[in-house]
Amino acid sequence: MAGKDYYSILGVNRNANDKEIKQAFRKLARKHHPDVNPGDKSAESKFKEINNAYEVLSDPEKRKKYDRFGENWQHAEQFAGQPGAPHGFPGQGANFEYVDLSDMGDLGDLSDLFGGFSRGFGTRTKTRRPRRGQDVEYAAEVTLEEAYHSSTRVVTDMTGHRLEVKVPPGVKDGSRIKVTGKGGPGSNGGPNGDLFLVITVKPHHVFQRKESDLHVDISVPLIDAVLGGEVAVPSLKGKNLALIIPPETQNGKVFRLTGQGMPKMGASKNGDLFAKVNVVLPQKLTDGERDLFQQLKEMEAQIKRGEK
Repeated sequence: MAGKDYYSILGVNRNANDKEIKQAFRKLARKHHPDVNPGDKSAESKFKEINNAYEVLSDPEKRKKYDRFGENWQHAEQFAGQPGAPHGFPGQGANFEYVDLSDMGDLGDLSDLFGGFSRGFGTRTKTRRPRRGQDVEYAAEVTLEEAYHSSTRVVTDMTGHRLEVKVPPGVKDGSRIKVTGKGGPGSNGGPNGDLFLVITVKPHHVFQRKESDLHVDISVPLIDAVLGGEVAVPSLKGKNLALIIPPETQNGKVFRLTGQGMPKMGASKNGDLFAKVNVVLPQKLTDGERDLFQQLKEMEAQIKRGEK
C-alpha cells in the first residue's frame, strides 16, 4: 500500500485483533509521548502519527473502510452506493481489486471526479453521519498523601496541547478522572472523545489502605500499656493525633479513630483510622528497674500461692 500504512506505523499485521492493536498503541504511545521526550519535535510528530493510526484501526467501521480504500478511507462513501455506478465499483455487488488511489496523483476533490457517474441516473445525496472521537486513557501514579489532599497532573492530549488535570481527594487504584472533549477528534462534525486519567496509588510505608479506611501500627511502651497513658498516632493530615491508652491494654488491641481515614470521593465524610497496639518491652534496664520487676514477679507469685 502506498502512502502511510497504519498497520506498519503500529507495528502489527493486517490480521491483528483489537487487543493486539491496543497493546501496540499503548507501547508506542508511552515511548513517544511528549512528556517522556520534552522538546523532541520528531517524537511529538511520531506520537500524533501513532494516534491517527490507532483512531482508525481501533474503530471497526473506519478500519473496514481503510482496508478497502487506504488513506482515502474518509471518501469511501463517495465510491460506494452510487446509483447507476459502473460495473466493478463497491456497492454494486461486483468483484473488484483494491486500488490505492494515492498512486493516482493529485486528482483534486474526489467528489468532482466521481460525481459524474450519477448524472442522468437520478440524484441521491448520502450524508455522512457525525462520529464521536475515540476516548483516550493516560496512566497516572500518585502517593497516598496526594490521594488524601488532592493533586494535579499535566498530560499532553492528542493534539499536542498540555493539560493540567486535577486529581480529587479520595482517589484509589483504578479511579478514572474524566476530562470531557479532550480525547480523539470527531469526524464529520461529531464531538471529540473524552480523556481519562487512570489512577494508581503507590503503597505507603506507614499506612495500609482498605477502601476509605486506613490501618496503622502504633508502638506503646509497656508502662503505658499497664498503667495507661497517651500515645501519638500518625495521620495524613500532617500532624499526629493523641490517643488515650486505658490501663491494662493488651498487645494487638485495635482502636478506631472515627473520620480520620481517607476522604470518600463524592462524599463529605472520611473513612476511619484503625490503630493497632504494638507493646514495646523495655531494654537495657537499670538496676533499680530490674529490682522493681523482680518485686512485681514475687508479688505475682504470692498472689498465685494465695489463690491455691
